[in-house]
Amino acid sequence: MSLMKHLLFILISAVALSSMARSPNIVFILVDDQGYYDLGCYGATEFKTPRIDLLAKKGIRFTDYYAAAPICSPSRAGLLTGCYPRRIGNHIWVHRADSAIGIHPDELTLAELFKANGYATACIGKWHLGFKEEFLPHNQGFDHYFGLLHNLDPVEVVYFGEAGVPVMRNKEVIKRPADPNELTRIYTNEALKFISKNKDQPFFLYLPHTMLHNPIGVSEAFRNSSQFGIYGDAIQEMDYHVGRIMDRLEQLELHENTIVVYASDNGRGPGRNASQPIRGNKLSTYEGGIRVPCIAWGPGLGVSEGDKNSEVVRAMDWYPTLASLSGLRIPEGRVIDGRDISPMILGKTKKIPKPGAKLSINSQVPLRRHWSPPGEWGKLISRDEYNEAFFYHGSQGALAAVRWRQWKLFLNPGLTLYDLSQDPGERDPIRVGKISRKLRGMAILFQQEMMKDARRPGMVSSD
Repeated sequence: MSLMKHLLFILISAVALSSMARSPNIVFILVDDQGYYDLGCYGATEFKTPRIDLLAKKGIRFTDYYAAAPICSPSRAGLLTGCYPRRIGNHIWVHRADSAIGIHPDELTLAELFKANGYATACIGKWHLGFKEEFLPHNQGFDHYFGLLHNLDPVEVVYFGEAGVPVMRNKEVIKRPADPNELTRIYTNEALKFISKNKDQPFFLYLPHTMLHNPIGVSEAFRNSSQFGIYGDAIQEMDYHVGRIMDRLEQLELHENTIVVYASDNGRGPGRNASQPIRGNKLSTYEGGIRVPCIAWGPGLGVSEGDKNSEVVRAMDWYPTLASLSGLRIPEGRVIDGRDISPMILGKTKKIPKPGAKLSINSQVPLRRHWSPPGEWGKLISRDEYNEAFFYHGSQGALAAVRWRQWKLFLNPGLTLYDLSQDPGERDPIRVGKISRKLRGMAILFQQEMMKDARRPGMVSSD
């Protein structure tokens, strides 16, 4: 841990000790490569997901939720830091076993924020965020780690020779090679142990599953259980194990004081019928590559029930939102890109409130972002409008498109504008000169903001 981060921990912890009423538990389930339509509550008919659908029925289902990137490592970096992956130097492709890249030690991850405030923290599942010592889970705020640090696809398995990719518990090898058919089950088993062990203190459980990434694995009990091959079978197994998590929370009487978020790390593919118009695959910045399922549940803590929300929400927004829902302030001076959407989550507002409304303890965090637009754009774009925008980056890290409200502007090879409210399949470009110019200006301001932030510590290992 860097000296700067150590001193920050001391400051945060000193504040936290004065207010230790029982804080809410957080369970964040991150599924790998699950497409937008691949849950019953999002329109799937080829497989059944009753336990996840129940989360949506009793919570909030987001229709316009975006992963931080259309590929694994940048997406996870954005979620855990509340920043666009580009801001923290984790925006290009994925972190292989020989990568010198990861989340810089001076970044404050969501796990570190919770840990400094008295939470037990665990990452159970796929890490994929750097493999040098300073990048590993125990140096990024997690008390406990269990799972695979890597993927199981051929381009990663090759690094490990005949022994294969190991399953780790902290620094101990539990099994080698990993068996993809058992991962969803053994991750869930470990998660249940963590929940039971920490039932008497607040906990933050980050559960990033390896499934549904290729090679897909399914236990014998779920083989041929769906009408959509091994992918559908794996989804039905995932649903079953999500149900086990929910059952354990209820058995331990923790369900009234727990927030559960279920989301995918990136998209997978296009729709399968006329009622599913989104197109594009993983790695792309078409909607199918980056717009994903997301559900938030927590009726005992006031999270809205039975709500279908169409606001543009980004993975980075969970950082300040979960902090606020847990009564934690993000330290002064920490610049992130996420917005605190907790008032909307709790049903206090219909839309994401503007930072100036001061409706939550982290509402003004977006105002820490650099804002000094030149005259050309200052008259056309307000600060609130800029903070509302979502900036799509492709799997190679380049800025590809901008979304603001219902509008999406592709930047290359030429400016191409879509109205996603009328054309979610991105098939009929439109011409609205004022909107195109506004979104182009946002893209330019964003690039300038990232250059302004270039002095932020880099991400490359010191090895």
